[in-house]
Amino acid sequence: MTPLTTPPGPVFGRRLPLVVGVAAAAGVTAAVLSPPDVVQGDLVRLLYVHVPAAWTAFLGYGITFAASLGWLWRRRPGMDRLAAASAEVGVFFTALAIALGSIWGRPTWGVWWTWDARLVTTALMLFIYLGYLALRRATPDPLDRAKRSAVFGVVAFAQVPLVHFSVVWWRTLHQPPSVIRPGGPTMDPSMLLVLLGNAVVFTLLYALMVRARTRMAAVEDALDDARDDEPLAGNAVAAPMLSTTGSEKTDV
Repeated sequence: MTPLTTPPGPVFGRRLPLVVGVAAAAGVTAAVLSPPDVVQGDLVRLLYVHVPAAWTAFLGYGITFAASLGWLWRRRPGMDRLAAASAEVGVFFTALAIALGSIWGRPTWGVWWTWDARLVTTALMLFIYLGYLALRRATPDPLDRAKRSAVFGVVAFAQVPLVHFSVVWWRTLHQPPSVIRPGGPTMDPSMLLVLLGNAVVFTLLYALMVRARTRMAAVEDALDDARDDEPLAGNAVAAPMLSTTGSEKTDV
């Protein structure tokens, strides 16, 4: 028997976990040593995880969108696996961003949740991509699953700009963009540097998680193909042969 193996990951190879660990340690240290905010004090440190989590969710859905287009164009299984893995990781970071936002909102807004445009559209985005993952599990045929998921992945991406511009298009309790905005960032340079550094950390973590998930999916697909090639156990059992001739009973 030959063991089932997968090729090494394309991003930093086996060094990626070490790179992510070192970067995460540096990001945490920078967030702890950064100066407190004039108004929010030490509570502002949630900024360094909440915002990168949201950005990474956008990245995950963007990769799902691109990989879905790639599958519709070239029909390669690797594109389908990448789209699915990126959507799963995007859902994780979206849920993390919502949870951290609730923790941040309780002392600043006085409530854990409010029907704010940014919060509502983000929650809707989470449920849309949960629906994407549910569609994948509900479709057993690999080709149909890839086709339906690719179309869903392309259409669902419309929610990402809706979430991003929600604080611009509607009057909202959530603050408007402070980094990606006309006229440049409004943050203090020291805080902005820590924020961007942690965004890089979350991006590396995203790459690590997607790489692990795509390799797992490749193994699962290989096992499914191996099962399809194996003969069924019942095929080895032959039906009994009944004789059509027999002795006739005669009277004496």
